[in-house]
Amino acid sequence: MAVNRDSNGYTIMFSIIMVVIVGGLLAFFATFLKPTITANMEAEKQQNILYAMNVNENEGDGDVTFIDKAEVEAKFNTIITKQLVIEGDKQTENDEAYLIDIKKEATKAKKAGYVRKLPIMIGQKDGKTVYVVPVRGKGLWDAIWGFVAMDKTMTIQGVYFDHKGETPGLGAEIKQRYFMDDFTGESFLNGNTFEGIKVAKGNNDPLNNDKTDYEVDALAGATITGDGVAAMLKKDIKMYVPYFQSLNK
Repeated sequence: MAVNRDSNGYTIMFSIIMVVIVGGLLAFFATFLKPTITANMEAEKQQNILYAMNVNENEGDGDVTFIDKAEVEAKFNTIITKQLVIEGDKQTENDEAYLIDIKKEATKAKKAGYVRKLPIMIGQKDGKTVYVVPVRGKGLWDAIWGFVAMDKTMTIQGVYFDHKGETPGLGAEIKQRYFMDDFTGESFLNGNTFEGIKVAKGNNDPLNNDKTDYEVDALAGATITGDGVAAMLKKDIKMYVPYFQSLNK
């Protein structure tokens, strides 16, 4: 019996078969590619953490060049000597602390009684101990995030910022060297008081030579993104103050 290709039944059955086939193929490729995707995500985090520590392949003044992915794991394991997870008053060593999803942790922390996990990566750079922590916030259009490297006085040794959807040429400039480099040398602490760091317009220090004003120069035309960076740093770095105070007792 000939199949009536113009019938509704045929159309529905054909659609169902195609959905099953396409769905099956997508599921297969997702499973097949998952190890590669996971490895790439881990390598990217390692690159970002090392970049914040000024371990990179930068050559020119404006370069933002990471350690090659083929080399980054070995470099990361050499430079990062310890990783901790801070949960309230408890500190636990964890070699995969850098993989903790701080977005998920922030969501879990909204539930009463949950103690948020705070990852911190500790490394050695030029004979100096450096502490790297992740940060995440909100820009103008979507998420912004990064890593901040500090010494035990909470003075910044380097940063790396990135974004999901900030405006090219404006807010997207947070991941450019001329902006990120301004943070080096700034401190979060005024004595024992946590100050945070403002991204300020008209701070009368466009070359950012003053490292005692708790400010860096704002990006032109990106006020909301700059405010988001400042808020992100204040919100997330402040949670680590007790840990750094314990280092300086």
